[in-house]
Amino acid sequence: MVNASEIDYEAVFQALPRAVALFKTDLVYADVNEAFLRSMGRARDQVVGRYLHDAFPDDPKNPAVTGMRKLQASLRWVAATGERDAMTLHRYDVEYPDRPGVWEERYWSPVNVPVFDPDGRVALLLHLEEDITELVRTRRGKDRATALEAELYTKARELQEVNERLREAHASEHEVALSLQEAMLPTPAPLRHHHAAVRYRPAVGALNVCGDWYDLVELLDGRIAVAVGDVVGCGLAAACVMGQLRSALGAASHIADGPAQALEALGLYARSVDGAESTTTVLCVIDSINRSIAYSSAGHPPPALLHPDGTVEFLDQATDPPLGARPEHRPRPQTEAPFTEGATLVLYTDGLIERRREDIDVGLNRLANSLAGHQGTDPETLADALLDDLTPPSGTTDDTALVVIRL
Repeated sequence: MVNASEIDYEAVFQALPRAVALFKTDLVYADVNEAFLRSMGRARDQVVGRYLHDAFPDDPKNPAVTGMRKLQASLRWVAATGERDAMTLHRYDVEYPDRPGVWEERYWSPVNVPVFDPDGRVALLLHLEEDITELVRTRRGKDRATALEAELYTKARELQEVNERLREAHASEHEVALSLQEAMLPTPAPLRHHHAAVRYRPAVGALNVCGDWYDLVELLDGRIAVAVGDVVGCGLAAACVMGQLRSALGAASHIADGPAQALEALGLYARSVDGAESTTTVLCVIDSINRSIAYSSAGHPPPALLHPDGTVEFLDQATDPPLGARPEHRPRPQTEAPFTEGATLVLYTDGLIERRREDIDVGLNRLANSLAGHQGTDPETLADALLDDLTPPSGTTDDTALVVIRL
């Protein structure tokens, strides 16, 4: 057994594969590892001992890019509060070291963590960052990058405003839940070519919002992205994680080539969100022109496709582990299913079908029978019928999110 005194922590720090930096509380770089220097294209003496804003200033010719200032604000907040801060995806450009005045567009997913001294005071700030520039760059053109930034910024502002209103009002836990539900799970806007219905039913005895979510997004090319997801746990903490993941997946759907790539981006983002590990989600992209559904699942129960003849097909051919279940990144699977006009697609969370001490196939068969029995009904009627048929009289112990869309 190796004693802690025998471990060369400096060597461990330098060998870490992810870019890591240590700041003093005045935001002077105390140390950085080799992965950080490679990522930034800098020598150690160009970083260590310098202030953050001196080593990596924002581009003075592009005032819209404020990555350094956002990072600076996050680090100061961590130093003042002693709390960690997982920052949302943001743009932070870096000046080429051999081309003064020329800046490279870069995208990051950082986490800032306090390091305490023996007296419990914040002594250092640990900064970990994930460079996801290539992932963003290969998924869209420059015009879509602006849309992604705007979408993420807007969603973050919405959640921040909700939190500020709740803090000022000192609302009760029940009122907090209602406000979060209204902000995070609004009624979707009408779709141009499809009729959809959504439902959210909390577990018995729970707050009015937990970790289940749904989302419908009309993409620029006319396709429709439909998703449901389920964060582990319940209560306000799970609801906050749910809001971050729902917003990130909605934005990623706009720039990804398909649902598998959107879930890959969400998986990378989830690594920096406390409580996001083991989240399950499924994303379907509906192409009405080609009458096909592209889909990918991260450990989530399979969507059900109700055909006009009353048969039910479960979309279960592109299933992968939940978010954060693998230590290393791998491409996620994706496949397509054809449909005919008049078919109905149903996405749901496990509260609809799973029961304690019961095999999941029993719940899936119960869902298929209910769908076949209500063939031909409109989405609103079908959504209510599914909840009536599948919810026990005493209620369920898990939340249920449900999306029904006529194709």
